[in-house]
Amino acid sequence: MWGDDVERPLVLELKANSLDDGPGIRTAIFFKGCPLDCIWCHNPESKKAGPELSVSMDECIGCFTCKNVCPLGAAGPDRPGIVDRSICDNCFLCTETCPPKGLQRVGIEMPMDEIVARCVSDKVFYDVSGGGVTISGGEPTLFPEWVGELCQKLNDAGIRIHMETSGMFDYEKVREHILPHLSSIYMDIKIMDREKHRKYCGIYNDTILENFRRLLQDSKEMGFDLLPRTPLIPNITDTDENLASIAAFYTELGVTKTELLPYNPTWYSKNTKLGLTLNEELRGLDSWQSPEKIQHCKNIFINKGIECI
Repeated sequence: MWGDDVERPLVLELKANSLDDGPGIRTAIFFKGCPLDCIWCHNPESKKAGPELSVSMDECIGCFTCKNVCPLGAAGPDRPGIVDRSICDNCFLCTETCPPKGLQRVGIEMPMDEIVARCVSDKVFYDVSGGGVTISGGEPTLFPEWVGELCQKLNDAGIRIHMETSGMFDYEKVREHILPHLSSIYMDIKIMDREKHRKYCGIYNDTILENFRRLLQDSKEMGFDLLPRTPLIPNITDTDENLASIAAFYTELGVTKTELLPYNPTWYSKNTKLGLTLNEELRGLDSWQSPEKIQHCKNIFINKGIECI
Protein backbone atom coordinates (compact mmCIF):
# COMPACT_ATOMS: atom_id res chain seq x y z
CA MET A 1 0.00 0.00 0.00
CA TRP A 2 1.35 3.40 -1.00
CA GLY A 3 4.35 1.81 -2.69
CA ASP A 4 4.83 -1.01 -0.22
CA ASP A 5 3.73 -4.59 -0.78
CA VAL A 6 2.55 -5.20 2.77
CA GLU A 7 -0.48 -7.35 3.58
CA ARG A 8 -0.68 -6.54 7.29
CA PRO A 9 0.68 -3.67 9.37
CA LEU A 10 4.20 -3.69 10.69
CA VAL A 11 4.69 -2.41 14.22
CA LEU A 12 6.97 0.59 14.51
CA GLU A 13 6.85 0.64 18.30
CA LEU A 14 4.78 -0.75 21.13
CA LYS A 15 5.19 1.85 23.85
CA ALA A 16 4.06 0.99 27.37
CA ASN A 17 3.36 3.50 30.16
CA SER A 18 2.60 6.28 27.67
CA LEU A 19 1.14 9.51 29.04
CA ASP A 20 1.11 11.49 25.78
CA ASP A 21 -1.16 9.47 23.52
CA GLY A 22 -4.60 9.82 25.04
CA PRO A 23 -6.12 9.92 28.51
CA GLY A 24 -4.58 8.05 31.44
CA ILE A 25 -1.75 5.53 31.32
CA ARG A 26 -1.68 3.80 27.95
CA THR A 27 0.06 1.35 25.71
CA ALA A 28 0.54 3.03 22.35
CA ILE A 29 0.85 0.86 19.25
CA PHE A 30 2.50 2.67 16.36
CA PHE A 31 1.97 1.07 12.95
CA LYS A 32 4.03 1.81 9.84
CA GLY A 33 2.50 3.37 6.74
CA CYS A 34 0.78 6.68 6.04
CA PRO A 35 -1.10 8.05 2.99
CA LEU A 36 0.20 11.57 3.71
CA ASP A 37 3.69 12.85 3.01
CA CYS A 38 3.97 15.87 5.33
CA ILE A 39 7.30 17.58 4.82
CA TRP A 40 7.63 18.20 8.57
CA CYS A 41 6.69 14.67 9.67
CA HIS A 42 8.13 14.16 13.16
CA ASN A 43 8.12 10.40 12.57
CA PRO A 44 9.36 9.98 8.98
CA GLU A 45 10.11 6.35 9.74
CA SER A 46 6.35 5.78 9.90
CA LYS A 47 5.57 6.92 6.35
CA LYS A 48 6.39 3.76 4.39
CA ALA A 49 4.39 0.65 5.18
CA GLY A 50 7.36 -1.64 4.54
CA PRO A 51 10.44 -2.20 6.72
CA GLU A 52 13.35 0.27 6.51
CA LEU A 53 16.97 0.48 7.57
CA SER A 54 17.96 3.14 10.09
CA VAL A 55 21.65 4.10 10.14
CA SER A 56 23.15 6.02 13.06
CA MET A 57 26.61 7.11 11.91
CA ASP A 58 27.42 8.54 15.35
CA GLU A 59 27.31 5.03 16.82
CA CYS A 60 29.62 3.39 14.28
CA ILE A 61 32.79 2.02 15.93
CA GLY A 62 34.49 1.06 12.66
CA CYS A 63 34.50 -2.67 13.36
CA PHE A 64 33.60 -3.71 9.77
CA THR A 65 31.19 -6.38 11.09
CA CYS A 66 28.46 -5.11 8.76
CA LYS A 67 30.82 -5.26 5.79
CA ASN A 68 31.66 -8.87 6.56
CA VAL A 69 28.03 -10.02 6.58
CA CYS A 70 26.58 -7.90 3.76
CA PRO A 71 26.12 -10.18 0.70
CA LEU A 72 25.98 -7.20 -1.67
CA GLY A 73 28.91 -5.26 -0.26
CA ALA A 74 26.61 -2.33 0.48
CA ALA A 75 27.63 -1.82 4.12
CA GLY A 76 30.83 -0.86 5.86
CA PRO A 77 32.57 2.08 7.54
CA ASP A 78 34.26 2.75 4.20
CA ARG A 79 30.91 3.19 2.45
CA PRO A 80 29.27 6.64 2.08
CA GLY A 81 26.86 6.93 5.00
CA ILE A 82 27.97 3.47 6.18
CA VAL A 83 25.33 1.89 3.90
CA ASP A 84 25.13 2.49 0.15
CA ARG A 85 21.37 2.60 -0.20
CA SER A 86 21.57 2.39 -4.00
CA ILE A 87 22.84 -1.18 -3.55
CA CYS A 88 21.21 -2.25 -0.28
CA ASP A 89 18.21 -4.58 -0.64
CA ASN A 90 17.13 -4.38 3.02
CA CYS A 91 18.05 -7.94 3.95
CA PHE A 92 18.84 -6.57 7.44
CA LEU A 93 21.66 -9.01 8.11
CA CYS A 94 23.78 -6.07 9.24
CA THR A 95 21.23 -5.13 11.92
CA GLU A 96 21.55 -8.58 13.48
CA THR A 97 25.30 -8.31 13.94
CA CYS A 98 26.09 -4.60 14.49
CA PRO A 99 27.68 -4.48 17.99
CA PRO A 100 26.60 -0.94 18.97
CA LYS A 101 23.16 -1.34 17.30
CA GLY A 102 23.79 1.64 15.06
CA LEU A 103 22.10 -0.27 12.23
CA GLN A 104 18.49 -1.09 13.03
CA ARG A 105 15.45 -2.49 11.27
CA VAL A 106 12.46 -0.14 11.45
CA GLY A 107 9.16 -2.02 11.38
CA ILE A 108 8.66 -5.55 12.69
CA GLU A 109 6.01 -8.21 12.30
CA MET A 110 4.25 -8.90 15.56
CA PRO A 111 1.52 -11.54 15.95
CA MET A 112 -1.82 -10.12 16.99
CA ASP A 113 -2.05 -12.40 20.01
CA GLU A 114 1.34 -11.16 21.22
CA ILE A 115 0.18 -7.55 20.96
CA VAL A 116 -2.98 -8.36 22.88
CA ALA A 117 -1.06 -10.25 25.57
CA ARG A 118 1.37 -7.38 26.11
CA CYS A 119 -1.49 -4.90 26.39
CA VAL A 120 -3.52 -7.08 28.75
CA SER A 121 -0.50 -7.40 31.05
CA ASP A 122 -0.80 -3.67 31.80
CA LYS A 123 -4.57 -3.60 32.22
CA VAL A 124 -4.34 -2.79 35.93
CA PHE A 125 -2.65 0.52 35.05
CA TYR A 126 -5.35 1.34 32.53
CA ASP A 127 -8.10 0.63 35.02
CA VAL A 128 -6.76 2.83 37.81
CA SER A 129 -5.88 5.76 35.52
CA GLY A 130 -8.73 5.77 33.04
CA GLY A 131 -6.30 4.75 30.30
CA GLY A 132 -6.16 1.98 27.74
CA VAL A 133 -4.59 1.23 24.38
CA THR A 134 -3.88 3.77 21.66
CA ILE A 135 -3.65 2.75 18.01
CA SER A 136 -1.53 5.18 16.07
CA GLY A 137 0.98 5.37 13.27
CA GLY A 138 1.70 6.28 10.61
CA GLU A 139 -1.95 5.76 9.94
CA PRO A 140 -3.67 2.88 11.80
CA THR A 141 -6.63 2.83 9.40
CA LEU A 142 -4.60 1.55 6.42
CA PHE A 143 -5.48 -2.01 7.44
CA PRO A 144 -9.05 -1.66 8.77
CA GLU A 145 -9.96 -5.34 8.91
CA TRP A 146 -6.78 -6.41 10.74
CA VAL A 147 -6.80 -3.45 13.12
CA GLY A 148 -10.52 -3.92 13.70
CA GLU A 149 -9.94 -7.53 14.75
CA LEU A 150 -7.20 -6.38 17.12
CA CYS A 151 -9.56 -3.79 18.61
CA GLN A 152 -12.25 -6.41 19.07
CA LYS A 153 -9.89 -8.65 21.05
CA LEU A 154 -8.80 -5.73 23.22
CA ASN A 155 -12.43 -4.77 23.85
CA ASP A 156 -13.18 -8.39 24.78
CA ALA A 157 -10.42 -8.08 27.40
CA GLY A 158 -12.14 -5.01 28.83
CA ILE A 159 -9.67 -2.48 27.40
CA ARG A 160 -10.73 0.93 26.09
CA ILE A 161 -9.21 2.02 22.79
CA HIS A 162 -8.16 5.44 21.57
CA MET A 163 -7.12 6.20 17.97
CA GLU A 164 -4.83 8.87 16.51
CA THR A 165 -5.45 9.52 12.81
CA SER A 166 -4.61 11.82 9.94
CA GLY A 167 -8.20 11.49 8.77
CA MET A 168 -7.23 10.10 5.38
CA PHE A 169 -9.04 6.78 5.14
CA ASP A 170 -11.89 4.83 3.57
CA TYR A 171 -14.71 5.95 5.84
CA GLU A 172 -17.11 3.07 5.27
CA LYS A 173 -14.45 0.44 6.04
CA VAL A 174 -13.27 2.27 9.15
CA ARG A 175 -16.86 2.77 10.32
CA GLU A 176 -17.54 -0.94 9.93
CA HIS A 177 -14.37 -2.39 11.39
CA ILE A 178 -12.82 0.14 13.78
CA LEU A 179 -15.21 2.84 15.01
CA PRO A 180 -17.47 0.48 17.02
CA HIS A 181 -14.50 -0.37 19.26
CA LEU A 182 -13.27 3.15 20.04
CA SER A 183 -13.81 5.31 23.09
CA SER A 184 -12.00 8.37 21.70
CA ILE A 185 -10.19 9.77 18.65
CA TYR A 186 -7.57 12.45 18.04
CA MET A 187 -7.69 13.66 14.42
CA ASP A 188 -5.36 16.13 12.75
CA ILE A 189 -6.65 19.13 10.85
CA LYS A 190 -3.40 20.55 9.50
CA ILE A 191 -4.07 22.98 6.64
CA MET A 192 -7.39 24.30 5.34
CA ASP A 193 -6.24 25.62 1.97
CA ARG A 194 -6.63 22.78 -0.52
CA GLU A 195 -3.61 23.58 -2.69
CA LYS A 196 -1.31 24.24 0.28
CA HIS A 197 -2.39 20.95 1.81
CA ARG A 198 -1.33 19.15 -1.35
CA LYS A 199 1.95 21.08 -1.45
CA TYR A 200 2.95 20.35 2.14
CA CYS A 201 1.15 17.06 2.85
CA GLY A 202 1.26 15.37 -0.53
CA ILE A 203 -2.50 15.11 -1.11
CA TYR A 204 -5.61 17.27 -1.25
CA ASN A 205 -7.61 17.56 1.98
CA ASP A 206 -11.13 16.97 0.60
CA THR A 207 -11.45 13.46 2.01
CA ILE A 208 -9.95 14.48 5.34
CA LEU A 209 -12.39 17.33 5.89
CA GLU A 210 -15.35 15.21 4.83
CA ASN A 211 -14.23 12.39 7.12
CA PHE A 212 -14.03 14.85 10.00
CA ARG A 213 -17.58 15.97 9.36
CA ARG A 214 -18.74 12.36 9.35
CA LEU A 215 -16.74 11.47 12.46
CA LEU A 216 -18.27 14.41 14.28
CA GLN A 217 -21.75 13.15 13.50
CA ASP A 218 -20.92 9.53 14.32
CA SER A 219 -19.29 10.56 17.60
CA LYS A 220 -22.71 11.69 18.78
CA GLU A 221 -24.44 8.52 17.62
CA MET A 222 -21.75 5.97 18.51
CA GLY A 223 -20.55 7.55 21.75
CA PHE A 224 -16.83 8.16 21.17
CA ASP A 225 -15.04 11.44 21.94
CA LEU A 226 -13.48 13.37 19.06
CA LEU A 227 -10.75 15.98 19.49
CA PRO A 228 -9.28 17.78 16.45
CA ARG A 229 -5.62 18.79 16.69
CA THR A 230 -3.29 20.99 14.67
CA PRO A 231 0.51 20.71 14.66
CA LEU A 232 2.10 24.16 14.73
CA ILE A 233 4.71 24.22 11.97
CA PRO A 234 6.45 27.60 11.63
CA ASN A 235 5.30 29.59 8.59
CA ILE A 236 3.21 26.67 7.31
CA THR A 237 0.41 25.70 9.69
CA ASP A 238 0.92 28.32 12.41
CA THR A 239 -0.02 31.31 10.24
CA ASP A 240 -2.92 33.51 11.31
CA GLU A 241 -4.61 32.84 7.98
CA ASN A 242 -4.52 29.06 8.34
CA LEU A 243 -5.53 28.96 12.00
CA ALA A 244 -8.38 31.44 11.42
CA SER A 245 -9.65 29.23 8.58
CA ILE A 246 -9.54 26.16 10.82
CA ALA A 247 -11.37 28.09 13.58
CA ALA A 248 -14.06 29.12 11.09
CA PHE A 249 -14.44 25.48 10.00
CA TYR A 250 -14.93 24.42 13.61
CA THR A 251 -17.43 27.21 14.26
CA GLU A 252 -19.45 26.10 11.25
CA LEU A 253 -19.61 22.56 12.61
CA GLY A 254 -20.18 23.48 16.25
CA VAL A 255 -16.80 22.20 17.45
CA THR A 256 -16.02 23.69 20.87
CA LYS A 257 -12.59 22.26 21.72
CA THR A 258 -9.26 21.72 19.95
CA GLU A 259 -5.60 21.11 20.72
CA LEU A 260 -2.50 22.74 19.26
CA LEU A 261 0.73 20.74 19.12
CA PRO A 262 3.85 22.95 19.41
CA TYR A 263 6.61 22.37 16.88
CA ASN A 264 9.30 19.94 18.06
CA PRO A 265 12.65 20.34 16.26
CA THR A 266 14.22 17.16 17.68
CA TRP A 267 13.00 15.06 14.72
CA TYR A 268 15.66 16.45 12.35
CA SER A 269 18.16 13.62 12.85
CA LYS A 270 15.62 10.95 11.89
CA ASN A 271 15.80 11.99 8.22
CA THR A 272 19.55 11.44 8.12
CA LYS A 273 19.22 7.99 9.69
CA LEU A 274 16.75 6.97 6.97
CA GLY A 275 18.79 8.47 4.16
CA LEU A 276 16.20 11.20 3.52
CA THR A 277 16.82 14.79 2.49
CA LEU A 278 15.32 17.60 4.56
CA ASN A 279 12.94 19.86 2.64
CA GLU A 280 14.47 23.27 1.92
CA GLU A 281 11.57 25.11 3.60
CA LEU A 282 12.39 23.42 6.90
CA ARG A 283 16.07 24.27 6.98
CA GLY A 284 16.78 26.51 9.93
CA LEU A 285 13.58 25.56 11.75
CA ASP A 286 15.60 23.95 14.52
CA SER A 287 14.30 25.83 17.55
CA TRP A 288 11.25 25.61 19.76
CA GLN A 289 8.35 28.06 19.41
CA SER A 290 8.13 30.72 22.08
CA PRO A 291 5.37 30.62 24.71
CA GLU A 292 4.17 33.94 23.30
CA LYS A 293 3.79 32.50 19.80
CA ILE A 294 1.92 29.46 21.08
CA GLN A 295 -0.43 31.63 23.12
CA HIS A 296 -1.02 33.86 20.10
CA CYS A 297 -2.06 30.79 18.09
CA LYS A 298 -4.37 29.64 20.88
CA ASN A 299 -6.00 33.06 21.09
CA ILE A 300 -7.22 32.76 17.50
CA PHE A 301 -9.45 29.89 18.63
CA ILE A 302 -10.27 31.27 22.06
CA ASN A 303 -11.53 34.48 20.49
CA LYS A 304 -13.99 32.36 18.49
CA GLY A 305 -15.28 30.68 21.64
CA ILE A 306 -13.32 27.49 21.07
CA GLU A 307 -11.46 25.99 24.03
CA CYS A 308 -7.83 25.47 23.09
CA ILE A 309 -5.53 23.16 25.04
